[in-house]
Amino acid sequence: MYRIFIVEDDPTMSIAMKKQIELWGYQVKCAKNFQNIISEFTEFDPQLVLLDIMLPFYNGYHWCSEIRKISKVPIMFISSASDNMNIVMAMNMGGDDFIAKPFDLNVLTAKIQAILRRTYDFSGNISVLEHKGAILNLNDMTLTFKNNKLELTKNEFRILQMLMENKGKTVSRNSLMVRLWESDIYVEENTLSVNINRLRKKLDSIGLNDFIRTKSGSGYIIGS
Repeated sequence: MYRIFIVEDDPTMSIAMKKQIELWGYQVKCAKNFQNIISEFTEFDPQLVLLDIMLPFYNGYHWCSEIRKISKVPIMFISSASDNMNIVMAMNMGGDDFIAKPFDLNVLTAKIQAILRRTYDFSGNISVLEHKGAILNLNDMTLTFKNNKLELTKNEFRILQMLMENKGKTVSRNSLMVRLWESDIYVEENTLSVNINRLRKKLDSIGLNDFIRTKSGSGYIIGS
Protein backbone atom coordinates (compact mmCIF):
# COMPACT_ATOMS: atom_id res chain seq x y z
CA MET A 1 0.00 0.00 0.00
CA TYR A 2 1.45 3.36 -1.04
CA ARG A 3 1.76 6.03 1.67
CA ILE A 4 0.95 9.62 0.72
CA PHE A 5 1.89 12.60 2.89
CA ILE A 6 -0.24 15.76 2.53
CA VAL A 7 1.38 19.04 3.61
CA GLU A 8 -1.54 21.49 3.43
CA ASP A 9 -2.57 23.86 6.23
CA ASP A 10 -6.19 24.29 5.11
CA PRO A 11 -7.98 21.53 7.11
CA THR A 12 -11.01 21.48 4.81
CA MET A 13 -8.81 20.96 1.77
CA SER A 14 -6.51 18.39 3.41
CA ILE A 15 -9.44 16.32 4.76
CA ALA A 16 -11.15 16.34 1.36
CA MET A 17 -7.96 15.18 -0.36
CA LYS A 18 -7.36 12.53 2.29
CA LYS A 19 -10.86 11.05 1.92
CA GLN A 20 -10.61 11.01 -1.88
CA ILE A 21 -7.16 9.41 -1.96
CA GLU A 22 -8.07 6.78 0.65
CA LEU A 23 -10.95 5.63 -1.58
CA TRP A 24 -8.28 4.26 -3.91
CA GLY A 25 -6.65 2.18 -1.19
CA TYR A 26 -3.75 4.48 -0.34
CA GLN A 27 -2.60 5.23 3.21
CA VAL A 28 -2.71 8.98 3.84
CA LYS A 29 -1.29 11.23 6.55
CA CYS A 30 -1.91 14.96 6.85
CA ALA A 31 0.86 17.12 8.32
CA LYS A 32 0.17 18.61 11.75
CA ASN A 33 3.48 20.09 12.91
CA PHE A 34 4.27 22.80 10.37
CA GLN A 35 7.39 23.80 12.29
CA ASN A 36 8.96 20.38 11.78
CA ILE A 37 7.66 18.70 8.65
CA ILE A 38 10.81 16.57 8.33
CA SER A 39 10.11 14.75 11.60
CA GLU A 40 6.65 13.71 10.40
CA PHE A 41 8.01 12.88 6.94
CA THR A 42 10.68 10.51 8.24
CA GLU A 43 8.29 8.84 10.68
CA PHE A 44 5.65 8.19 7.99
CA ASP A 45 8.16 7.35 5.21
CA PRO A 46 5.80 8.18 2.31
CA GLN A 47 6.10 7.23 -1.37
CA LEU A 48 4.62 10.59 -2.45
CA VAL A 49 4.37 14.08 -0.93
CA LEU A 50 1.63 16.58 -1.81
CA LEU A 51 3.07 19.95 -0.83
CA ASP A 52 1.44 23.38 -0.74
CA ILE A 53 3.64 26.44 -1.30
CA MET A 54 2.01 28.82 1.21
CA LEU A 55 2.42 27.28 4.67
CA PRO A 56 2.85 28.56 8.25
CA PHE A 57 6.42 29.17 9.50
CA TYR A 58 8.27 27.96 6.35
CA ASN A 59 6.99 27.76 2.78
CA GLY A 60 6.75 24.67 0.61
CA TYR A 61 9.98 25.51 -1.23
CA HIS A 62 11.87 25.26 2.07
CA TRP A 63 10.41 21.86 2.91
CA CYS A 64 10.97 20.58 -0.62
CA SER A 65 14.65 21.53 -0.30
CA GLU A 66 14.89 19.83 3.12
CA ILE A 67 13.25 16.63 1.85
CA ARG A 68 15.57 16.58 -1.16
CA LYS A 69 18.59 16.47 1.19
CA ILE A 70 17.51 13.04 2.41
CA SER A 71 15.16 11.51 -0.16
CA LYS A 72 14.27 11.22 -3.84
CA VAL A 73 10.58 10.64 -3.05
CA PRO A 74 8.34 12.29 -5.69
CA ILE A 75 6.90 15.66 -4.63
CA MET A 76 3.79 17.16 -6.20
CA PHE A 77 3.18 20.84 -5.48
CA ILE A 78 -0.43 21.93 -4.93
CA SER A 79 -0.98 25.67 -4.96
CA SER A 80 -3.18 28.56 -6.00
CA ALA A 81 0.05 30.44 -6.78
CA SER A 82 0.15 28.86 -10.21
CA ASP A 83 1.84 31.54 -12.30
CA ASN A 84 4.76 30.48 -14.45
CA MET A 85 7.35 31.79 -12.00
CA ASN A 86 6.05 29.64 -9.15
CA ILE A 87 5.74 26.56 -11.34
CA VAL A 88 9.32 26.98 -12.57
CA MET A 89 10.53 27.60 -9.00
CA ALA A 90 8.75 24.46 -7.78
CA MET A 91 10.40 22.32 -10.44
CA ASN A 92 13.82 23.87 -9.86
CA MET A 93 13.57 23.21 -6.11
CA GLY A 94 13.09 19.49 -6.78
CA GLY A 95 9.36 19.12 -7.41
CA ASP A 96 8.15 16.45 -9.82
CA ASP A 97 4.70 17.80 -10.69
CA PHE A 98 2.40 20.79 -10.06
CA ILE A 99 -1.37 21.00 -9.82
CA ALA A 100 -3.09 24.38 -9.53
CA LYS A 101 -5.91 25.11 -7.08
CA PRO A 102 -8.80 24.83 -7.37
CA PHE A 103 -8.66 21.36 -8.88
CA ASP A 104 -11.03 18.46 -9.37
CA LEU A 105 -10.28 15.65 -6.88
CA ASN A 106 -10.57 13.08 -9.67
CA VAL A 107 -7.88 14.92 -11.62
CA LEU A 108 -5.70 14.92 -8.48
CA THR A 109 -6.18 11.16 -8.10
CA ALA A 110 -5.27 10.56 -11.74
CA LYS A 111 -2.07 12.61 -11.35
CA ILE A 112 -1.18 10.71 -8.16
CA GLN A 113 -1.64 7.35 -9.88
CA ALA A 114 0.45 8.48 -12.85
CA ILE A 115 3.37 9.74 -10.76
CA LEU A 116 3.37 6.61 -8.57
CA ARG A 117 3.29 4.40 -11.65
CA ARG A 118 6.16 6.31 -13.29
CA THR A 119 8.28 6.28 -10.15
CA TYR A 120 7.77 2.84 -8.68
CA ASP A 121 7.53 0.80 -11.85
CA PHE A 122 11.23 1.54 -12.25
CA SER A 123 12.61 2.00 -8.75
CA GLY A 124 12.11 0.74 -5.23
CA ASN A 125 11.10 2.45 -2.03
CA ILE A 126 13.03 5.35 -0.62
CA SER A 127 13.30 4.55 3.06
CA VAL A 128 14.85 6.43 5.93
CA LEU A 129 15.27 6.03 9.67
CA GLU A 130 15.36 9.13 11.89
CA HIS A 131 16.42 9.82 15.46
CA LYS A 132 16.90 13.25 17.02
CA GLY A 133 17.54 14.87 13.65
CA ALA A 134 19.93 12.17 12.39
CA ILE A 135 18.52 10.62 9.21
CA LEU A 136 19.80 7.29 7.87
CA ASN A 137 19.00 6.74 4.20
CA LEU A 138 18.52 3.00 3.64
CA ASN A 139 18.79 3.44 -0.10
CA ASP A 140 22.29 4.90 -0.41
CA MET A 141 23.84 4.11 3.01
CA THR A 142 24.32 7.75 4.05
CA LEU A 143 23.62 9.56 7.30
CA THR A 144 22.50 13.19 7.31
CA PHE A 145 22.57 15.47 10.37
CA LYS A 146 21.74 19.16 10.00
CA ASN A 147 23.71 20.14 6.88
CA ASN A 148 26.29 17.37 7.17
CA LYS A 149 26.25 14.10 5.25
CA LEU A 150 28.29 10.98 6.01
CA GLU A 151 29.13 8.21 3.58
CA LEU A 152 29.08 4.95 5.56
CA THR A 153 30.84 1.66 4.92
CA LYS A 154 28.66 -1.44 4.62
CA ASN A 155 29.49 -2.53 8.17
CA GLU A 156 28.97 0.96 9.66
CA PHE A 157 25.62 1.17 7.88
CA ARG A 158 24.47 -2.24 9.16
CA ILE A 159 25.44 -1.38 12.74
CA LEU A 160 23.64 1.97 12.64
CA GLN A 161 20.58 0.55 10.90
CA MET A 162 20.12 -2.15 13.54
CA LEU A 163 20.62 0.29 16.42
CA MET A 164 18.21 2.84 14.93
CA GLU A 165 15.61 0.17 14.21
CA ASN A 166 15.81 -0.70 17.93
CA LYS A 167 16.27 2.80 19.38
CA GLY A 168 15.71 2.87 23.12
CA LYS A 169 16.56 -0.84 23.36
CA THR A 170 19.91 -2.48 24.05
CA VAL A 171 21.21 -4.50 21.09
CA SER A 172 23.59 -7.29 22.08
CA ARG A 173 27.05 -7.59 20.59
CA ASN A 174 26.14 -11.05 19.32
CA SER A 175 23.07 -9.71 17.47
CA LEU A 176 25.20 -7.03 15.82
CA MET A 177 27.81 -9.56 14.77
CA VAL A 178 25.17 -11.78 13.20
CA ARG A 179 23.77 -8.76 11.31
CA LEU A 180 27.21 -7.66 10.17
CA TRP A 181 28.28 -10.93 8.71
CA GLU A 182 24.80 -12.41 8.27
CA SER A 183 26.07 -15.69 9.64
CA ASP A 184 26.29 -17.61 12.89
CA ILE A 185 29.95 -18.35 12.20
CA TYR A 186 32.20 -17.07 14.96
CA VAL A 187 33.88 -13.76 14.22
CA GLU A 188 36.42 -12.21 16.57
CA GLU A 189 34.66 -9.67 18.78
CA ASN A 190 37.49 -7.18 18.40
CA THR A 191 36.41 -6.69 14.78
CA LEU A 192 33.02 -5.40 15.97
CA SER A 193 34.70 -3.06 18.46
CA VAL A 194 36.89 -1.62 15.70
CA ASN A 195 33.82 -0.94 13.52
CA ILE A 196 31.91 0.66 16.42
CA ASN A 197 34.86 2.93 17.27
CA ARG A 198 35.26 4.07 13.65
CA LEU A 199 31.54 4.77 13.42
CA ARG A 200 31.59 6.79 16.64
CA LYS A 201 34.44 8.95 15.34
CA LYS A 202 32.46 9.66 12.17
CA LEU A 203 29.37 10.57 14.19
CA ASP A 204 31.42 12.84 16.47
CA SER A 205 32.79 14.64 13.41
CA ILE A 206 29.29 15.93 12.50
CA GLY A 207 28.21 16.75 16.05
CA LEU A 208 26.53 13.47 17.02
CA ASN A 209 28.47 12.97 20.24
CA ASP A 210 27.49 9.98 22.40
CA PHE A 211 24.91 8.96 19.79
CA ILE A 212 25.82 5.30 20.41
CA ARG A 213 26.17 4.36 24.07
CA THR A 214 27.72 1.22 25.52
CA LYS A 215 25.68 -0.85 27.95
CA SER A 216 28.32 -2.61 29.98
CA GLY A 217 28.17 -6.38 29.61
CA SER A 218 25.16 -6.34 27.30
CA GLY A 219 25.71 -4.34 24.11
CA TYR A 220 24.91 -0.94 22.61
CA ILE A 221 21.97 1.45 22.60
CA ILE A 222 20.74 4.59 20.88
CA GLY A 223 18.80 6.40 23.59
CA SER A 224 15.24 7.65 23.26
